[in-house]
Amino acid sequence: MAMKVSAIIAGGGIGKRIGQAKPKQYIEILGRPIICHTLDVFFQFRDIEHIIIVVPSDHLNSFKDDIIEKFGYPSNWKVACGGAHRQDSVRNGFSLVPKDSDVVLVHDGVRPFVTKELIKKTIDTAFDAGAAVVAVPLKETIKKVGDDMFICETVDRGGLWSAQTPQAFRYEILKSAIDAAFRDNFYGTDEASIVERIGVKIKIVEGDSKNIKITTPDDIALAKAIVGLKYEKSWNWL
Repeated sequence: MAMKVSAIIAGGGIGKRIGQAKPKQYIEILGRPIICHTLDVFFQFRDIEHIIIVVPSDHLNSFKDDIIEKFGYPSNWKVACGGAHRQDSVRNGFSLVPKDSDVVLVHDGVRPFVTKELIKKTIDTAFDAGAAVVAVPLKETIKKVGDDMFICETVDRGGLWSAQTPQAFRYEILKSAIDAAFRDNFYGTDEASIVERIGVKIKIVEGDSKNIKITTPDDIALAKAIVGLKYEKSWNWL
């Protein structure tokens, strides 16, 4: 069955932890901004009918020229203004999603190593189950620590997963969750948290440890190494 899919690329943050003047999504890796490495994957995934990119407010007017036109992305991709919080940014992006979309996918603009296969699996799972989130099982031993930095307890990691993106939902489910969160002034840490809040069960799609979110300077170094290997060895990551 054919379905209409829209994607929101959440790139509205300013990246304070990265320690640079420009937002982290515009830091270049091998001559291309991080956001472009992410968009390249979606450009090749033609099953997504509508792409909405959320950008910082001071980049709203320039994004079309500096990114979309300069790097040859489709002119019909839409750009939305980022908000004070990620949830506000996604809400702004969602306002541009066509109402006849079956599935809406949300992905971090600074997760450039997502694969087409993972995107497709997340979309298909959301279409069948209503909601799907990419995650990886925790491997490290988890310690709960007090304010004094002493360990309180070792947490059983059984059944604990670390959420990533993409996250995908049936249009009506995500709309209901966004509307309820806005009405109640509730802020979650990701889209899944506001969907869980309205009582919807979410199915996990097992992710990939390479699907990193670039947040710190160390992440930049790791991303440069991954991209360098990708081109040096001609790995088909996409």
